[in-house]
Amino acid sequence: MSDQIQFIVEKLNQEPFRKNYNLITFDSLESVQLLQLLNDVLGEIDPKHAVDIREELPEQTGKRMLSLLGILKYKPPGTVSDLSAFRQGLVTGSKPVIHPVLHWLLQRTNELKKRAYLARFLVKLEVPAEFLQDDTVADINKQYEELMEAFKNLHKECEQLKTSGLSTAEIKRDISAMEEEKDQLVKRVERLKKRVETVQNHQRMLEIARQLRLEKEREESLAQQKQEQKNQLFHAEQRLQRAQLQLKEMHHAVVDSKPESLMKKLEEEMNFNSYLVTEKIPKELESKKNSAYFLQKVVSEPAMSQSDLSVIEIKINEVNAQINQLIEKRMMKYEPIDSKFSMYRQQASIIARKKEAKAEELQAAREELSGTERQMLHKTSQAQELEGSEVLRGDELKHYVNKLRSKNTFYKKKRLEIAEITAEYGILQRTEELLKQRHEAIQQQLQAIEDKKGISGYSYTQEELERVSAVKSEMDEMKGRTLDDMSEMVKKLNAMVAEKKASLAPVIKELRQLRQTCQELTQERDEKKIQYDSCAAGLESNRSTLEQEVKGLLEECAQEESNYRYINCMKRNLEIQLERAKEEMKAYVSPDPQKRRKAIREQYTRMILEQENLGKKLREKQKVVRESHGPNMKQMKMWQDFEQLMECKRECFLKQQNQTAIGQVIQEGGKDRLVL
Repeated sequence: MSDQIQFIVEKLNQEPFRKNYNLITFDSLESVQLLQLLNDVLGEIDPKHAVDIREELPEQTGKRMLSLLGILKYKPPGTVSDLSAFRQGLVTGSKPVIHPVLHWLLQRTNELKKRAYLARFLVKLEVPAEFLQDDTVADINKQYEELMEAFKNLHKECEQLKTSGLSTAEIKRDISAMEEEKDQLVKRVERLKKRVETVQNHQRMLEIARQLRLEKEREESLAQQKQEQKNQLFHAEQRLQRAQLQLKEMHHAVVDSKPESLMKKLEEEMNFNSYLVTEKIPKELESKKNSAYFLQKVVSEPAMSQSDLSVIEIKINEVNAQINQLIEKRMMKYEPIDSKFSMYRQQASIIARKKEAKAEELQAAREELSGTERQMLHKTSQAQELEGSEVLRGDELKHYVNKLRSKNTFYKKKRLEIAEITAEYGILQRTEELLKQRHEAIQQQLQAIEDKKGISGYSYTQEELERVSAVKSEMDEMKGRTLDDMSEMVKKLNAMVAEKKASLAPVIKELRQLRQTCQELTQERDEKKIQYDSCAAGLESNRSTLEQEVKGLLEECAQEESNYRYINCMKRNLEIQLERAKEEMKAYVSPDPQKRRKAIREQYTRMILEQENLGKKLREKQKVVRESHGPNMKQMKMWQDFEQLMECKRECFLKQQNQTAIGQVIQEGGKDRLVL
């Protein structure tokens, strides 16, 4: 707590608060001063909250602070009761409530400023559903949501630009470079204008060139649209081919099938799904829940040492041993060895385990099949995108292979031609190198001769003059061709413009008449629409009232029908009970002893007497067992001792027989040695 207060004091003494507090002065602040301090921190985060709390009621202050803390996603500690205490403490200015809030706010001031700024534009206003039925309100709400989405995108772009790493110095250098390029372009345009002004009809030619540029741009846009439409057509054809392929596969799958086989498949699938839903999945879910519960319990417990784990393992082994003993006792008591139920239970458990294993195998096979089908569709789509057609099969594949073979032979021929051309190119390259070497030697000899005669550089100057003259002649020819082309283009464009005007003149006249009729029809349509809207509104209101009335009457009818059925059922039950009571009274009052025996009262009386007699016999048997229990236990102990005594005598007798047999063998061996 002291570290928390120390942190709050340090932050409050810094910019922009500058409170000059120490631990004593901060701890001695009253509740109103603490609330004002919290309000100042909130005002720094959101300027709308920079107010004096003495000018508003405490409830308003608490409500305003709670709303801002909710927007900033502050989570008070504790449960719901603690939350109510937190609200009360925030209104009264309690230190245990204010100090954690200040510590949380001062830890992340910049982040909370950003969150408060975004909340001004992203906290959505909830409009009631009945107001949204109005078209104007719905349109405004839609525009509001679109503007909110646009603000989100712009804010993301702004953040990306801030974190993109572009510095202002680089941007300034780019701007200055672009301004220099702009000045150079302006100067170049001015020079070109001065050169063009000397040409006759330059304004007309410029206008025609501008129209030509616009037409070229239009042609490019039309070509781009054409390419986009071609791409769309190509993708649509691909989708059509995939759909046709799927349809063909489905037809192949359905050709040999019959309604009985389809019904059998559906029944098998339904049985399998019902088994999964009713038996397998609930068991797995229960096991997962149990394991999750035990894992949660293990996580919640403190850490254990190795000795604790060994003790737990010993306890587990003891409990397992006790469980096994109890199971054996239960089997010996209720399930004898010669009972057939144990065998049937074992067979049922084996069949259930096999069923679960087969269900898991079937589910795994289905998942593998679905994955393989998805992979096949993906590979088919990739092949179609690469090849532009569907996967070939049968005769088409053979035709395609033959085509590839012919292309392979053609490729080999072209490859031989390329090899010959490459060899010839190597020879020509070597010839070029030899000629260059001879040219360099001749140039050196020529330069030496020029140096001797005193006219060094004459040949180079002559070559430069010839090159410049050739370039000049080419430029003159190009200018002449350009002017001729421009004049011809101007003539063609004028002719085309005249043709278009002549062809469009009747269309323009018809268009004017159609515009007048369109205006008249539009006015008539508006009037009819107003009448239709008013009539539709009245009919809609009448329809809604009638629907409500019908709905109420249907509900009332259903309620009355359910009451009627319930009363009939109750009536029938009471009649049956009354008939049974009458029959019982007749049987009980009847003088015939056979009918009396059939009465339920007589039957229960006989059963009670039988049970009482059975209880008396069992109590007498219990008494006899208790009386003979002690002597029987003594007799059993004596028999056990007698059994041990006889066992001991048997062992002694066996030992004595073994010793006498060994002695006889030794004596016979001694006699044999004496004889030898």
